[in-house]
Amino acid sequence: MHHNEAPIIVGLDIGTTKIAAIAGRKNEFGKLEILGFGRANSSGVQHGQVLNIDQTIKAIQLALVNCYESNPELEVSEVYVGIAGHHIKSLQTRGDIVRQDPDTEIMRSEIEFLINNQRKTFIPAGDQIIDVIPQDFHVDNNQNIKDPVGYNGVKVGANFHIITGDRNAIRNINRAVERSGLSTKDLVLQPLASASAVMSDIDMEAGVAILDIGGGTSDLAVFSEGILKHTAVIPFGGENITNDIRMGLGVLKSQAEALKVQFGSALADEAQANAYITIPGLKGMPAKEISVKNLAQIIQARMSEILDFVTYHIKQVGLDTRLLNGGVILTGGGSQLKHLIQLTEYTTGLNARIGLPNEHLAPNHIDELKKPMYATCLGLILKGYADYDMKHKEFTETFKRVEVPRALKTVTPEPVLETVVDETPKTPIVGGGNGSERGKFWEKFKNNLIELFKEEDELLNKQN
Repeated sequence: MHHNEAPIIVGLDIGTTKIAAIAGRKNEFGKLEILGFGRANSSGVQHGQVLNIDQTIKAIQLALVNCYESNPELEVSEVYVGIAGHHIKSLQTRGDIVRQDPDTEIMRSEIEFLINNQRKTFIPAGDQIIDVIPQDFHVDNNQNIKDPVGYNGVKVGANFHIITGDRNAIRNINRAVERSGLSTKDLVLQPLASASAVMSDIDMEAGVAILDIGGGTSDLAVFSEGILKHTAVIPFGGENITNDIRMGLGVLKSQAEALKVQFGSALADEAQANAYITIPGLKGMPAKEISVKNLAQIIQARMSEILDFVTYHIKQVGLDTRLLNGGVILTGGGSQLKHLIQLTEYTTGLNARIGLPNEHLAPNHIDELKKPMYATCLGLILKGYADYDMKHKEFTETFKRVEVPRALKTVTPEPVLETVVDETPKTPIVGGGNGSERGKFWEKFKNNLIELFKEEDELLNKQN
């Protein structure tokens, strides 16, 4: 496929601390070229849930304005949106279908039918199914099949991981997106988006737990033997640590955040015992001396709590540390805390490393996007591409089925179950000119972004 045919896909990460909008397109090497990027500080979202729709809309619109500033040729109409919050639950189910004609090859449309059938699963009132993820398929007596299309058999079935969320919380996200002048192409569970951004196929096979430490929540996805085994949203994140510091040390929220970022450590043992930070007093009050050791103790207490949840969830799925050879991959803004890797290894007994979303990015991206805090947003674009590729597959398979029979006798072609998917990408495609034009475009785009970040930093410095 010529890469200019690839659609531009936009991820919108509606977080507790920031809202990010990133537009990207896959190049001919399957890497993401970033065509637009904007962010804004978020208010109106708490613990990953949209509570104040109007404030959230303002923040989304500001992120969009910044995205358009980085690339004025961009048009955004549909977005893939991340969802988190402690209302998210997951359950395991199993489903089968019996086929009428066991001698024909299994088609993609039958698998779609099997997956969609799971949407009828009984779930508590007030909840809604967000996603149905097949884990492994079986055809008759053949177990553990990754993709049953092309097999023959009487009975096809699968184990499923079903993700549900609170209907009102989902409605609030959709409202905020729609009232910002966009439409939600799909809602994606945030830990799955982050996972697709920072994880390789090798990690998936070796077995990993991916922990995305965001502002309001920490999202967990556990993979083993190439299969998604478990997802969970832990209702604590970076904001909780900041609040603990604010309460524990009696400082302002902005001071607590600065202390955490500049002097914070997740291991009290690593902090210097006799080091102090001086904070100016309020309105003529005397300055405050803050012990670096105390600061680390507060951070470690909350971080350990989050990591205990991780251990609990891994045990709950019955996974032994031996089955997670890839260890824990830490991502999200909170993963940049000093000594967090050591604390994670100490608490979970697994190896740990920081997951950066750069493995899927084309080489000429902006360094800012390498930060773990953009993993979810970049993962949303990758999820969009996974959907697009899937539709592409169905489309070509359906097409193959309706080939004209070669035999001379009149053969009535059997009806095709699958409705042909409309393949026209909805988002207008920009760019795609010749090399030198693209080069100029990139330079302009990069310079715009660098300016935006400078302005943002200056603003922050003024505030501090």
